[in-house]
Parts: sequence; C-alpha cells; structure tokens
Amino acid sequence: MKKLSITVLALFAFGVAARAQDVTYNFAKDAKFSDYKTYKWVDLKGADEPNQITQDQIKSAIDAELVGKGLTKTDSDDADLYVGMQTAIGTEKQFTSFSSGWGTGPGWGGGWYGYGGGMNTSTTTGSTSTIYIGQLGVDMYDAKNKDLVWRGRASKTINPKAKPDKQEKNIKKAVAKLLKNYPPPQK
Repeated sequence: MKKLSITVLALFAFGVAARAQDVTYNFAKDAKFSDYKTYKWVDLKGADEPNQITQDQIKSAIDAELVGKGLTKTDSDDADLYVGMQTAIGTEKQFTSFSSGWGTGPGWGGGWYGYGGGMNTSTTTGSTSTIYIGQLGVDMYDAKNKDLVWRGRASKTINPKAKPDKQEKNIKKAVAKLLKNYPPPQK
C-alpha cells in the first residue's frame, strides 16, 4: 500500500510539473517605468495572432492587469507605451509510464540477501499523448523612442482543444503570472 501511495504521489507531482505554465521576461535596465502612465495596443509586424475570440480574451486579461498596475488604456498615438502581442501554437508528444510491483534486485524482495527468495513480477504500461503548447508573447515599447523596454513570454497558455471556460481561465492565469513583475523593480 505504501509503494502505491508513493507512486500515485510521484505521478501527481509529475503531472502538475508537466502542465505548469512557464513564464520569462526581460526589460531594459535604463527604462523609467514610473514615467509610463498610458498605453496603446499596436499590431506587431509579422506576428502570428490567434482567432478573434482568443485575441479578445488575451487583450482583456492584459488590460485588466495593466489597469490594476495604474496604467490607462488609450487610442491616442501620444501613449507612453505601445503594447503588442503574438501567439504560437505547437505540439509535443508526452510519454507516460506506470510500473506496478517490484522487480528483482538486491535487498528489496528477491535477489541475493533480501527477503522473499525469488523473483517478483512487475508490469509496466505506457501511453503517449499530444500536448498543445501555446505561447503568448507580449512586447512593450517606449512610444517616444520606439525602443523595446519590456518583453514577456508565457508558454503552455493557449490550448485550442480546451473548453472555452478552461481556455479563458488559462489565459487569465498566464497573463497574471506574466505581468506579476511588471513594472520591474527599480534600483
């Protein structure tokens, strides 16, 4: 029973780790983020964009986070920041295996000096599945100088096979995690 609970716990931990969203960001060290009060959405040249519904969900989530950080959205070209986003959706294969029972070997039941005096049976089963890896990239440019001042990326964010509620929840969670450290700490 103990080995079964350890195995289940290990599989659960692996499943959580395999599905966690990965977030990275970088920023210009000389940018004065405290000077940025307004932002405007812009299209990034050559950027891949999701369908209109997903795009609206992403922009809405980003708007909520930026407004919560004291920025004001505007349609004016006089905005302090230009914000653009892009997405990419790819797939990768995941192999999952589960082994039940113990095999032979020293000490644990069978083997040279362990209890049990013989071979135990062990069964291993495996399966493969396709995981959709959706990445979201957000770029922020200083509008006056046209310089990139902040860039963030969140992966495992967009899953086109997810139900609408689950997809929106994933987007909101990823955007909150992505913008958690915006503005970056100033020294």
